[in-house]
Amino acid sequence: MGTDPAAGSPAAAPDGDPGGSGRRFEPDLRAMTRINLHPVASPLPLGFFTVAFASVLTGCQQLGVFDAADRRAVALCVLPAFALQFLVSVLAFGARDVIAATLMGTFAGSWLAYALVMGTGAAGGPAVLGVFNLALLCFGALLAAVTGPKRALWLVLVVSLPRWAATGLAGLTGAEWLVRTAGGLGILVSLVAAYAAYALMLEDVRGEEVLPIGRSGPAHHAVEGGLGVQLRNLERQAGVRRTL
Repeated sequence: MGTDPAAGSPAAAPDGDPGGSGRRFEPDLRAMTRINLHPVASPLPLGFFTVAFASVLTGCQQLGVFDAADRRAVALCVLPAFALQFLVSVLAFGARDVIAATLMGTFAGSWLAYALVMGTGAAGGPAVLGVFNLALLCFGALLAAVTGPKRALWLVLVVSLPRWAATGLAGLTGAEWLVRTAGGLGILVSLVAAYAAYALMLEDVRGEEVLPIGRSGPAHHAVEGGLGVQLRNLERQAGVRRTL
């Protein structure tokens, strides 16, 4: 409450301003708030197929299917994988899936690094890529710890871990058997990623799980739960809350 000098009597505070500061506040903004959701098609099949194609090429290079002089051609074929997986990462952020977005964005960065180093023939490339792959190994181990309920992502990530380890050690030591091991693991990664992509595509087309993916916990509820489950705690998600 404030005092009106002319009348000598208290003046009413503005509506919604109990302190009389002169500022107007709405008593409850929830009644005025609307959150618009924009459904998008799942980008994960594209992301997994991209992992499969790029892993086949790099795996064949490591297995000796291609000559050493073919590295630039392999790098140029892998380069589009960066653009595709970067797109998948952006779409996954828009779909509010931070785990998928982070993993696909990391894959995109790894393909770009490989394509640039191998395509340009940069000095010290194998050793630098070796350290890079060992850093990916550390990151992947941390991400695998929180990806369990999303079995498709978790499985692709888990089979990628030993490949990153073998590739990293091969780059630092130059051991031929490690190079061949990394190539074989690359083929395994491609098979697992292709299965995950195909299973997710069938699920999207038919509206139900056809091939087992193994979702559990929140990932299972996200597919099997109703609309109320999907919108639970929406006000606390990035893009809705005030700060990240």
